[in-house]
Amino acid sequence: MGHIAQLAQQVGQFLGWAGCDVYTGGLGGVMEAAARGAVQAGAVTIGILPGTEASDANTQITIPVATGLGEARNLILIHSVEAIIAVGKGYGTLSELAFALRAQKRVITLESWDVEGVIPAESPEAAVREALRQA
Repeated sequence: MGHIAQLAQQVGQFLGWAGCDVYTGGLGGVMEAAARGAVQAGAVTIGILPGTEASDANTQITIPVATGLGEARNLILIHSVEAIIAVGKGYGTLSELAFALRAQKRVITLESWDVEGVIPAESPEAAVREALRQA
C-alpha cells in the first residue's frame, strides 16, 4: 500500500472511531483505503458510485449508491457530507475540492491540492479533528 493510501486508511479509521459514517466515491485506490480504515473502526461506509451497478463498489463499502452519473456523482458526494477531507492529488479530488468550496463546505487537505480556502492538515488525526471541529 502506498503512502497516500495509508494516510487515507488512517483518516477512515479516525473518522470511524469518532462515530462518523464515511462517504467516498466507492471505487478503488484512496477511496477503498479510506473505507477500509472506516470498516476496521466499525463505521458505516457509503460509496457514491459513478456507474449504474452497485456491484462496482469496492468490498469495503457498506451502502453502495449507484448513480449512473459518471463524474457528476462528485456533486452528490459533496452535498451528502458536512465536511470534506481530501487526501492526495487526483483530478477527481481537485474537482471535489472546487465543488465543496463553492458549496461552502469545510475542506481539509492532507498532502493534497493547495487551493485557496482549504485547511491543510499535518496528519490524519489532525485532519479528522479539524473536520469535526464545526461538524
